Amino acid sequence: MTMQMKARLTPRRLSANDSNFSDDLALLTAWTAVADQSLEIAVRDIVTTVRRQGDVAVIDYTARFDRFEVDALPALTVDKAAIKQALLDLDAPLRNALEASARRISDFHQRQRQESWQYTDATGTLLGQQVTALKRVGIYVPGGKAAYPSSVLMNALPAKVAGVQDIIMVSPSPGGQVNQTVLAAAAIAGVDKIFTIGGAQAIAALAYGTESIPRVDKIVGPGNRYVACAKKMVFGDVGLDMLAGPSEILVICDGKTDPDWIAMDLFSQAEHDEDAQAILISPSNDFLQAVEDSMNVLIGDMSRSDIIRQSISQRAAFILVDDLSQAMEVSNIISPEHLELSVDDPESWLPSIENAGAIFMGRFTPESVGDYCAGPNHVLPTSTTARFASPLGVYDFQKRSSLIQCSPESSANIGRFASVIARSESLTAHARSAEMRIESIDRSYQGGSQRD
Repeated sequence: MTMQMKARLTPRRLSANDSNFSDDLALLTAWTAVADQSLEIAVRDIVTTVRRQGDVAVIDYTARFDRFEVDALPALTVDKAAIKQALLDLDAPLRNALEASARRISDFHQRQRQESWQYTDATGTLLGQQVTALKRVGIYVPGGKAAYPSSVLMNALPAKVAGVQDIIMVSPSPGGQVNQTVLAAAAIAGVDKIFTIGGAQAIAALAYGTESIPRVDKIVGPGNRYVACAKKMVFGDVGLDMLAGPSEILVICDGKTDPDWIAMDLFSQAEHDEDAQAILISPSNDFLQAVEDSMNVLIGDMSRSDIIRQSISQRAAFILVDDLSQAMEVSNIISPEHLELSVDDPESWLPSIENAGAIFMGRFTPESVGDYCAGPNHVLPTSTTARFASPLGVYDFQKRSSLIQCSPESSANIGRFASVIARSESLTAHARSAEMRIESIDRSYQGGSQRD
């Protein structure tokens, strides 16, 4: 019997000069992370139950969803000896790669640290900013279809650099099977405590605390749609990094890069999941066709070929433009998570880029090095949110408090402005709070003048 042939990969083709291009592009890039009402109802029930019942609810949901039954929540805690042993048992090449990646990530993020500062202005008022680290953060690490030690490093190390005292990691372990590489990465990153729980119940436990799981100040890390929905629900009671959608890559190429390289770069994101998005923009129609041909040759060697096929057929696109200037304009509309500038002199195009999570410059800089070991964080804004959002970094684990200290003279000086503005807003107590100090200062000066 002849094996059934797989359908040819044919990414949809768009032209930036078509009259309906704007509408087609909007449909292509549209993504709603949480829109299913039944999902929201289910997640709200989980969050509410965990908030009310604590450990008991977490144990019940873990048995139900992860097929992992225990009598008490401490059984869902990984002890420090097991974490250390996972690192010791790790194959040397993988351990070396993870440790090298950790060093590069830490080195990059050290440069993001913000320090406290202050100055005294012309009125004699001390002004400044005090920077402090969050006390405790929770890190969610996926553990269902695949394990991601890189996510451990990218989420935990910026927190460690920021000075976070307590890093709590949660990661689902279906059937009670704990991924040893993830544990080893946690050991490298200095994670303080690990619970083998996942899903919406893990987010609720971190947000509100249970008898065994401490409440955190902020939750970071990617997850499935249940996790994303739960994060959305607990926001405000706890800080969040972002509500991430599927992974995205946008490649802008002038047609001079090896088509096989570009095809594989597109595959590198398409293989994440069926909803991932891979887009190629070029002024060369011949090059777009060459990349499509390469994709059809290379797909047979991919271990996740079925996922790649679904991703490419559902959400991929090749966009023809007049020139690279138009390519940059389209890119800014898309606002991609990952942007590859596979062109001559990529640095010269940086002023044209307004919206991108991470920019990979030149033909020899694949997005994959950013996922693992370049140094900058791989937790990036998706679904066009690069218009206003930034990569995860040390600044996400630090707080800033404003400092203000008035001398008697400066209190009288700037207090007069406060009084006038407060009265314009009919906030009399605000005005009188400043005026009382001004009156006291004026009296002291008058008394001093009389005594002289």
